[in-house]
Amino acid sequence: MLELVKAGGWLMLPIILSSIIALAICVERYLALNPEKVAPRNLLNQVWGWLQNKQMDADKFRQLRNGSPLGRILAAGLGNAKYGREIMKESIEDAASHVIHELERYLNALGTIAAIAPLLGLLGTVLGMIRVFSEIMVQGTGNAGVLAGGISEALITTASGLCVAIPALVMHRYYLRRIDAIVVTLEQDAVKLVNAVHGDAAAKEFLNTASGQPASKAS
Repeated sequence: MLELVKAGGWLMLPIILSSIIALAICVERYLALNPEKVAPRNLLNQVWGWLQNKQMDADKFRQLRNGSPLGRILAAGLGNAKYGREIMKESIEDAASHVIHELERYLNALGTIAAIAPLLGLLGTVLGMIRVFSEIMVQGTGNAGVLAGGISEALITTASGLCVAIPALVMHRYYLRRIDAIVVTLEQDAVKLVNAVHGDAAAKEFLNTASGQPASKAS
């Protein structure tokens, strides 16, 4: 491995550094984008139970806001629910935009690595081929072994760049799809809460049933 790195030249250093950064981002995002951590499955039902039983005090509100990204969105809506449906929706949308921004953290860097790693490899190959042709000019084409070895070394950086870029691109796409799925869940729960708080009888009945509370009559 060390011999390959030496043979690839100085451009192997940024390629290796890119691979380390990409791996760190993939591990960090895998842990951060756990759907159960971002949008706990029963959180909305728990919040509705607190509201129905008049248990939503300052401590529970703080617990909701600090517990998860979905909790932060729901807390933003509940904090402004008294000002009407539209204000509540705007508060939720504002909080959701911050949450989505945090979910997408480091993904631009991962996409950039996927784009530049093969270019670094190609640059290394071009520089290597320049050296090969320089040797041809000095020594001629009589020593085929030297030429083949030089060309082989020149291609090492391209192969290395592709080995970094392909997994990085796959993981970048994978995390984007995971974020899309999480965002759908966040939107659905936020809409249910808005409708329930502001008098949608169907939403209230659904949340009451899901949280184990008796269904209230629509006013």
